Amino acid sequence: MAQRSITIVGAGQSGLQLGVGLLDAGYTVRIVSNRTPEEIAGGRVSSSQCMFGQALAHEAKLGLDLWPDAPTVDGIGFTVAPAEAPGVKAIDWAHRLDRPAQSIDQRVKFPAFMEAFVQRGGELVFEDAGVEELERYTQESELVLVAAGKGEIARLFERDAERSTYDAPQRALALTYVHGMRPRDEYSAVAFNLIPAVGEYFTFPALTVSGPCDIMVFEGIPGGPMDSWQSLTPEQHLANSLEILKTYLPWEAERSSDVRLTDDLGILQGRFAPTIRRPLATLPSGRTVLGMADVVVLNDPITGQGSNNASKCAASYLNSIVAHGDLPYTREFQQSVFERYWDYAQFVAGWTNALLAPPPEHVLNLLGAAGVVPEIAGRFVNGFDFPPDFFEWFMDPDSAARYLDSLQGAALPQA
Repeated sequence: MAQRSITIVGAGQSGLQLGVGLLDAGYTVRIVSNRTPEEIAGGRVSSSQCMFGQALAHEAKLGLDLWPDAPTVDGIGFTVAPAEAPGVKAIDWAHRLDRPAQSIDQRVKFPAFMEAFVQRGGELVFEDAGVEELERYTQESELVLVAAGKGEIARLFERDAERSTYDAPQRALALTYVHGMRPRDEYSAVAFNLIPAVGEYFTFPALTVSGPCDIMVFEGIPGGPMDSWQSLTPEQHLANSLEILKTYLPWEAERSSDVRLTDDLGILQGRFAPTIRRPLATLPSGRTVLGMADVVVLNDPITGQGSNNASKCAASYLNSIVAHGDLPYTREFQQSVFERYWDYAQFVAGWTNALLAPPPEHVLNLLGAAGVVPEIAGRFVNGFDFPPDFFEWFMDPDSAARYLDSLQGAALPQA
């Protein structure tokens, strides 16, 4: 069989990982990027990208586990901090992950993945891809995938109203990359803090262009006191980050008393509506392109699933394409590639969207019980690696009650 040709538009987590996987499987692959490796390395941070065990395993399978000495994230801690009682921890516990997580600044990761892609025989093209370029790619390649979630071509993919829960941003988002944060006493972890009616804050260790760091992630309810990020200088952004911690999370403020920005481009703020889009976009010629990862399933970062989804989407698409062999890449096939991924991603979207709403009583009961029963804490923490498990015990009152009843003899707190 002659080598089949595929073009991927977008040199991010999903596009690069899929491109490397397709090369290893014997395909001819072109990746189109609107930025060079040097521009990415010298640019602004783009995400917080804490990747859990399954996603890291997909990278490792392709030989893309390139940072064995980078900081690890060994667990997750969970704290509920009532806004009306600063300094009080209504719920507070932590548990280790079964497999450590890792966060590599995409300014470090993507240039290295680009290099690996080219070394393995891939063609890397630098240009801004619009509709005209997509038309050309569909003439030159048998299959065109769009892994770039912004700009003109992302708007080609129609919002799926039936699968999208929200039509407006649910959080005002901000990232702050810092050096100098005091580590947790026990083990490294995502320290997740829920401030009811205000928002969420979580932080974890990572690797950035200037070495090991910590990433501070703020999720403010729109219009609330944590919706305070627009039009700030880098110094003001850091000061705002620290003021929020001082006001609501004094224990996190203490850990951050000596922090400094990693660099002036180590900050980010914005907001977007979580959105599910239809996976096929039809060009003026009638030819189609297939969207992937954030282009078609865009979740709020509250559950830290963005890069994990991108990796798992790339792995799912790779399996579907390779299993298809030399059969035509019809519209029906392209739709089926997405639906196979959606069989997993729908659970991530459902769980993430649920956490954007005020927590119902059964969830607070479970999270409170996790502070007493390590098995509950462990199951919650490791669900971040495989979110479908939450639908077995966490997402509705009946399954939560059955799960708690199954823990016979456990000293559970009373509701």
